Amino acid sequence: MKPLQGQVALVTGAAKRIGRGLALALGEAGASVAITWRDSEPQARQTLADLERLGVNAAAFRADLRNPAQIRTAVESAAAKFGRLDILVNNAGRFETTALESITIEQWDAMFETNTRGPFLAAQAAYPHLKAARGRIVNIGSLGGMHPWPTHAHYCTSKAALHMLTRTMSKAWAPEISVNCVAPGMIVSGEVTEEYEPFARRTPMKRNGTVEDVAAAVLFFATGPHFITGQILSVDGGLGL
Repeated sequence: MKPLQGQVALVTGAAKRIGRGLALALGEAGASVAITWRDSEPQARQTLADLERLGVNAAAFRADLRNPAQIRTAVESAAAKFGRLDILVNNAGRFETTALESITIEQWDAMFETNTRGPFLAAQAAYPHLKAARGRIVNIGSLGGMHPWPTHAHYCTSKAALHMLTRTMSKAWAPEISVNCVAPGMIVSGEVTEEYEPFARRTPMKRNGTVEDVAAAVLFFATGPHFITGQILSVDGGLGL
């Protein structure tokens, strides 16, 4: 028996990059997997095909995480298709580099809309299903939510808020739902280029992270003791030390 056999996972923003890797890892662990996508339909279709090729029961739903109605529809569609919902992975996020003094109100609000409000609304929509299943939520935070990056103030602040939301939800929704957060550092997917090498040199483990590193952390929270809750797990090779 695979550890997630019979369970259903929903991963937001899973058409590509880290989200795609998380969806595939959960599927390989035995879960049926639903993913959401916003603007990346070809990539979403490819991820869906790759899941099905692995023998995973899978579905993809278009959902703009800035739109509360679309979030609710995606969650309800996933639960209806598979008959339950056990795991929610709030992966969809926004990243932007802007000097602090140049951040506009629109940029600030857009960052929080996706990185903080979106996970809150997805978790709220999934709550009754996860409560019934004694399920789990795994939020994808960031090393930037723990350390101030001067050219990413709105990003760092939104992820710090997500970290606190994780801890708040873990207390509010215990004992039925465990809620944890994976906070990646420098994660490189695809071809490794010279621009990432300075980060690898500064990292105690002497390399940058991979999607597989993040997926392993998510699987830990998805399959480990339900008793573990409210934790923020850095996946950064020691970069944040």
